[in-house]
Amino acid sequence: MPTRFRKVRKRRGSRTMGWGQIGQHRKTGAKGGRGMAGGHKHKWTKLLKEDYFGKQGFHNPTSREERAININGLQTLVEKMEEKEGVVTINLDELGYDRLVGKGVIHRPVVVAVAKWSKQAEEKIKAVGGRIIRPEELATQKAA
Repeated sequence: MPTRFRKVRKRRGSRTMGWGQIGQHRKTGAKGGRGMAGGHKHKWTKLLKEDYFGKQGFHNPTSREERAININGLQTLVEKMEEKEGVVTINLDELGYDRLVGKGVIHRPVVVAVAKWSKQAEEKIKAVGGRIIRPEELATQKAA
C-alpha cells in the first residue's frame, strides 16, 4: 500500500484517527486488559509462546556447592559396610563428599579419606583410634 493512502497520513489533524470520539483504540480494551489480566484465560497461549514461565538467566557452571557429611552420617556408612575386624577405611571422595564435619558420635576406629575436615571431626575420630587422611595419601598407600 502506498504511503499516501495510509490512515496515518490522511488523518494527521485527528486525535482519534477515525476510531470515534470516545477513545476506541486508546486504552486497554483493545489489548484485552491491563498488564497480566487474562494471563490464565484469553492470553494463555501468548504466555506460553513467550517463555513467561520457567527459569531464565545465567547459571555459572564452575561454581559448586561443597557437599559435607557429619560424623553421624559416617557412623551409618561404617555400619552399612561389611563387618571387618580392626580399622575400616572409607574414601569419602569416591562417595561424592568434599568435607567431614563434627556433629555426632562414632564408635569404631576408622581411616577416612577426605579433602577437608573440621577440628572437631578430627578430634572425635582420633579419640576412637582412627585417623583422617587426604585421598591422594590413600591412593599412594594402596599402590605400595
